Amino acid sequence: MDKILIMSQDESNKIKEIIEKDFWGTIKEFLDWGLHVGEGENSIHVTVGLLLMIILAFLVASIVLKWMRKLFTRKMSNDDKLKFISVFKFIKYMVYVVVVLITLGAAGIDITLVITASAALFVGLGLALQELFQDIIGGIFIIIDKSLSVGDIVEVDGKVGRIIDIKLRTTRAITRDDKVIIIPNHKFISDIIYNYTQNHKTTRENISVGVAYGSDVLLVTKILENVANVEKGILKNPKAFVLFEDFGDSALIFSLYFFLNDSFAAPRIKSELRYKIDAKFRDNKISIPFPQRDVHILQHSSNK
Repeated sequence: MDKILIMSQDESNKIKEIIEKDFWGTIKEFLDWGLHVGEGENSIHVTVGLLLMIILAFLVASIVLKWMRKLFTRKMSNDDKLKFISVFKFIKYMVYVVVVLITLGAAGIDITLVITASAALFVGLGLALQELFQDIIGGIFIIIDKSLSVGDIVEVDGKVGRIIDIKLRTTRAITRDDKVIIIPNHKFISDIIYNYTQNHKTTRENISVGVAYGSDVLLVTKILENVANVEKGILKNPKAFVLFEDFGDSALIFSLYFFLNDSFAAPRIKSELRYKIDAKFRDNKISIPFPQRDVHILQHSSNK
């Protein structure tokens, strides 16, 4: 019985020795095969195992980044998802660079100079491309928080435009003159932007007019309301209304307030209203006075 146990232990030791020397030894030799330069701390080893480690690191990085992109964009529309492709490509390339540097370090190559040069390069690129990165970050915020949508009417730097396209770096809008303006996305996070249609499409507009003192204010109010009620493009609900704003220097000031579904057409509608108000005032003998100024001439007599 003892002999049988001793034989089985010997056989298991032999099998273990065969596995360690023959099987794992062959694999280790294969992985260590490659280019070996120098000795000690200054040695450089570029082996099959190192190359396989690089490939494995690239595959793992690609899988992780792909999973992160799906997780990050899972609730976005297809158009918004496509806008993030360039961002994740940039991140993927940065990860690849880091993987290569780590692998070179593992191979015994001194990467201190490479890292120092890269740091200086990235600082320079960061300063040169600072506004570009701000635009991309602004585009990401716009897509995520939905603060801007295609079709919104916005006012940027005194220009009113309808948004026709939102990209990762820029947003395009068409003005009332049918001119396309390209807006860097960083403006939407750093400047005050008026979005006329963020909450709903209905906006309130107004025009003001002055009439001569002594005019029938009730008649003026009725004329303004009637003109608004028949004008095409003005909503019937909410209803247009008139406010007696103030007693001016030379006129009684009235304002006509009305509501539109398309504020993009506001200048044209306001122009039509002014034409009709002027005609109605003429028919009803209501005058729009010129600004009046009193000029006093003082004469000084000189004693000779």
